Amino acid sequence: MKKTFLFLGALFMAFIAQSQNTSYWQQHVDYTMDIDFDIENYQYDGKQKLVYTNNSPEELNKVYYHLYFNAFQPGSQMDMRLQNIKDPDGRMTNNLGDRENPKYQSRISLLKEDEIGFIKVSSLSQDGTALEYKVEGTVLEVKLAKAIKPGESTTFDMVFKGQVPVQIRRSGRNNKEGVALSMTQWYPKMAEYDFEGWHAHPYVAREFHAVWGDFDVTIHLDERYTIGGTGYLQNPNEIGHGYQDKGVKFKKKTYKKNKNRKLDWHFVAPKVHDFTWAADKDYSHDIVKTSKGTDLHFLYKNNKEIKENWKKLQPSTVKMLEYYNTHIGEYPYKQYSVIQGGDGGMEYAMCTLITGERSEESLMGVTAHELAHTWFQFLLASNESKHPWMDEGFTTYISAYIENDLLGVDPSIDPLEGSYSSYFRLVDAKIEEPMSTHGDRYNYNFAYGVASYSKGSLFLAQLRHIIGKENVDKTILKYFKDFSFKHPTPNDIKRTAEKVSDMELDWYLNEWTQTTHTIDYSVKIADSNNISLSRIGRMPMPIDLSVKYEDGTTEEFHIPLRMARGHKPTKATVLESWAWGNPSYSVKTSKNIVEAHIDVKNYMADINKENNSDTK
Repeated sequence: MKKTFLFLGALFMAFIAQSQNTSYWQQHVDYTMDIDFDIENYQYDGKQKLVYTNNSPEELNKVYYHLYFNAFQPGSQMDMRLQNIKDPDGRMTNNLGDRENPKYQSRISLLKEDEIGFIKVSSLSQDGTALEYKVEGTVLEVKLAKAIKPGESTTFDMVFKGQVPVQIRRSGRNNKEGVALSMTQWYPKMAEYDFEGWHAHPYVAREFHAVWGDFDVTIHLDERYTIGGTGYLQNPNEIGHGYQDKGVKFKKKTYKKNKNRKLDWHFVAPKVHDFTWAADKDYSHDIVKTSKGTDLHFLYKNNKEIKENWKKLQPSTVKMLEYYNTHIGEYPYKQYSVIQGGDGGMEYAMCTLITGERSEESLMGVTAHELAHTWFQFLLASNESKHPWMDEGFTTYISAYIENDLLGVDPSIDPLEGSYSSYFRLVDAKIEEPMSTHGDRYNYNFAYGVASYSKGSLFLAQLRHIIGKENVDKTILKYFKDFSFKHPTPNDIKRTAEKVSDMELDWYLNEWTQTTHTIDYSVKIADSNNISLSRIGRMPMPIDLSVKYEDGTTEEFHIPLRMARGHKPTKATVLESWAWGNPSYSVKTSKNIVEAHIDVKNYMADINKENNSDTK
């Protein structure tokens, strides 16, 4: 454990040293929480000490906390969103109509007082001075007694009470598979403040953005329940439940209990931006150690119908972790937990919650995706609310490769085929919005999903066409090395790719993420020795052209995009660059042409493949 802390400390000191030589900065939080849980009414009493360090160059006279559980109340913004969006999340609604004429009813609107979620703050002080605060839905607005100057730290002490809602979205009690507690976004959580200002966004539907810090959390819970989640358990030999040291045997009577027959679970989590846990009376708990010493914990219901699949999942998860370590960067912690819970699959600090009553293939697929989030959501931690494609899309891209490998899919099949198909369906539906749209502001959930997951993954998939696959691989490695623990922005991934490829890619970032311009190029054989190319769509791209001649030979050409100021490494014949302002381009050959085809690999998200080839 000490080695882990030393490693993380050295990593952060190196980051801080580098940040001091630039204009970059970020805030820091240290949480100490003591939580007493009453399993009979699903309520808990909490005490929180939060040490907040202001590393910004600005003086702060207010702070904000997220109170996420308040979303699960009738009349909340989440409830209103469900009642007004045209395609609400089916997990959060009851469908009262039919497929042709659906009529949705928000499940939140039906919650009773003992079923809602809430976080109620009863007291809050700053360095011993009571503070004024106001609850605005899922956000606590706090006026400081004393401004926090740059470089200063202050301590907030809070007493609060929470109630776990009936499981509706991510969090909750007694989910559809019978898991008792999925405790995600369950505590008062300090909002992020960065170079853009405060990010005190309400919890309406989408993802999260938070401050890195150290967590020290003690949970007092009925002794029958096994907990899994974020952090390192500090008292495993007092707890048992599969955490105890080898050779230590536990019987019920040997548990250390307080008068309420509760166990005191003490966790420490260094350098994370969230703390999540789940608990159930019937969890099976397996631990598998990787070759580099990471403990993979698997907690799932003791159900004979799913046990075999969960056992098969374990060696596959080891392979996933090794793959991501190699292709993204080294996972810096010594623990990760795959836990049955939640409402589908969702990533958290050092763990994921997934529904577990799945086929072997589905269980492996959801784990591959959620585990990959560890790097993009947890360690890089771009702003998911503003730029969900940087997390969901990049996760989709990298996990597709390991999923195909584990499932034995033909290597000639592009792992991103599904992402291309989803994007084309969105374009055909004519409801696409720019990827720069805030995650909560899309008119359709379908548009959000495709933009974030599919079109986001195509940001990297098309870079294979623009800068080359090897350079994309190098870009991902450099991106993680340069920006882990730094909340990168879209410009950071763009600049990384530029540095790797020595090309200019501002045009690509703009066109693909900030507009809904589409790609459509056509090719036509003008005569025996001339080919005419046309840009029909508004989005420009470099072009790969494959030509077959009458004598049976083929020749490959690459036409760079002039505004890219360079081209990918290629064995093809490189022709004069194509200027964006010119909608047409001509190629003259020395042999008679019988066939011409652009983008043979289908790496471009060209919306009309029918005009991508021509024969004579």
